[in-house]
Amino acid sequence: MVLQINLDDKEKLNLIGKALASDVRIDILRLLSERSFNVNEIAEKLDIPASSAAMHVRALEEAGLIKCDLVPASRGSMKLCSKAVNGIEIVTESAIGADSVEVINMPIGAFVDYSVNPTCGLAGDKGAIGREDEPGSFYHQDRMGARLLWFGGVGFVEYRFPNYSFKNTDAKRVELSLEVCSEDHEFNLNYPSDITLWLNGIKIGTWTCPSDFGGRRGMWNPGWWPDKNTQFGKLKTWSVREDGSYLDGEKVSSVKLEDLGITEENFLSVRIGVAPDAVHKGGMNLFGEGFGDYAQGIRMAIYKKQNPAEELKGEDQ
Repeated sequence: MVLQINLDDKEKLNLIGKALASDVRIDILRLLSERSFNVNEIAEKLDIPASSAAMHVRALEEAGLIKCDLVPASRGSMKLCSKAVNGIEIVTESAIGADSVEVINMPIGAFVDYSVNPTCGLAGDKGAIGREDEPGSFYHQDRMGARLLWFGGVGFVEYRFPNYSFKNTDAKRVELSLEVCSEDHEFNLNYPSDITLWLNGIKIGTWTCPSDFGGRRGMWNPGWWPDKNTQFGKLKTWSVREDGSYLDGEKVSSVKLEDLGITEENFLSVRIGVAPDAVHKGGMNLFGEGFGDYAQGIRMAIYKKQNPAEELKGEDQ
């Protein structure tokens, strides 16, 4: 799970800031990334008093970064500590001005169209789906269970999100977040790729990924996945607003929300891939739940205000 907060949640930001403002608490988080420990074990491994360990654990628990459960012990019970999140995403924007935020999570296996080249493949919880380096496997009957997909060179996968939420509300911003990286036949830390997002066929922005990341295991990777393969990506967020398009908060184009023609069809087309005219044609890995560092597929967030007509309708009732 990735903990996502914005600038409006001051209390949570303060708790997280306090929790991370200590070398000891950071060491505890490192320790719990391996497995769960009780408070006495944490104290022993970090060579600190048990009372100090308990204080640090309390701060991390209050911030929501770890969870603690009472479990039976030889003498009564003990507090067993484990990690609660795999990452923290701080959105450096305020949601003030939006009455609501609707989130849609799309599994990465739910693509409706694709164009891929070897190296390519799909992987699920328990193993490969179809045949590796066979583009036809992207039509495999089990593809909906994919938790990781990849292709080399140029190509894309396309998804269709429902657009009815845009028809009855005044949308202010739409965001797409996903975990991606380049694709070599094994992990390669010097292997750039220009990864682009298109909405309704309109280019929103391109991120040049520097690597096919590996060298350590992805936090969510299943045990069967080989260490030599791609392990994790970076979580990137594209957003289209009333004044233009942004990538991780930095403006990348002048495409506005009104330019997308969202309500003209019954869906919003989302295409992710590497364009034929890209400078770095380094393919793409797209991570879903169960692989990489973030427990999510493709996440769409729609920031919206209620349509004035709907507000009046509610008042009439």
